[in-house]
Amino acid sequence: MITDVQSVRVMYHDTKVGTLSVGTNQRCLFEYDKRWLTDGFSISPLKLPLKPGLMMSNYFPFNGNFGVFEDSLPGGYGEYLLRKMLKKSGDNYEALTPVQRLCLVGCSGMGALTYEPDFQLPPISWQGSFDQMQQMVLDVLSEKTEENMDALFFKSGNSGGARPKCIYSDKEGHWLVKFRHPYDPKNIGELEYYYNQMARQCGIIVPDFKLIEGKYFASRRFDIEKGQRLHVVTASGLLDESINPPKMDYHSLLQLTGFLTQSPDEVEQQFRRMVFNVAIGNFDDHARNFSFICCDGKWTLSPAYDLTNDNTLGEHATTINYKGIPTNEDMIVVGTNIRISRSRCQEIITEINDVVNDKSQQAQ
Repeated sequence: MITDVQSVRVMYHDTKVGTLSVGTNQRCLFEYDKRWLTDGFSISPLKLPLKPGLMMSNYFPFNGNFGVFEDSLPGGYGEYLLRKMLKKSGDNYEALTPVQRLCLVGCSGMGALTYEPDFQLPPISWQGSFDQMQQMVLDVLSEKTEENMDALFFKSGNSGGARPKCIYSDKEGHWLVKFRHPYDPKNIGELEYYYNQMARQCGIIVPDFKLIEGKYFASRRFDIEKGQRLHVVTASGLLDESINPPKMDYHSLLQLTGFLTQSPDEVEQQFRRMVFNVAIGNFDDHARNFSFICCDGKWTLSPAYDLTNDNTLGEHATTINYKGIPTNEDMIVVGTNIRISRSRCQEIITEINDVVNDKSQQAQ
């Protein structure tokens, strides 16, 4: 039974990374495998440096879990479905330890890390249309029915985020397809497509994207390259930074980018994303909406994602110079603190604002 599990083997491409267990104080313990210490890399440089011996997590903010493993768990929409499914079967998600929750992910999550023993829910064969899935999503999230939750959860791929998603593959590759939440506008897919086009014009690196059937936004999965899973960690996972409530500042995000990548170009790219989020009013810029990819021990920024005009929060989830509603001067302070020249900061701000304003006028 899953409730008997006290530890899991953390795996990377069939190689054991280490063992994760729960201590008597409900804080997780992690130890790298001896072979991984010789041939591997740190899966989370700030919190789990590559060294021998047991390392203990903090209890907060992830109820005793390490952030890098918390990233593997479904969030938002996926967690909602999983909680409902477990409740229906008489189980309680809250009663499970982080280790036991990771068993439910097994090898079915996003990114390269997998977990053994694997108690993932059995796969569901469902071949309906996107329109049918959209209606199923709306019915379940509005609590009109609990039917088809298992199919929706399986198709979600344990992905995070509030927006409903499904994993999808075609001859062009592997994709995450987004669906409308009951509180979303009906043209939400077209809007995200529009903002990704705008982002690309602003020099922001985004995954390949397309609009399926004219309404479902699809983004190429950047955790898969040439058929192999990549190790992807969010800023939330690397910093042990919760998004409930969000409290990260772009100072910390740019410093993390510089520390991990050791690349001024990557730092400038992250600064550019900050400016773009301000320019379009994307207030949903929390710590799980920024990720990094590690290949053979080298860290780079992931492509940008979740780029929409989401101003429902009233201010930015990640503050700019510790302000939720920043000025251009606040953005310049953040940039100059990480050694981007003042003139270069101003140049990027002007460039992005010009593109956003021009694109917005064309759309009117």
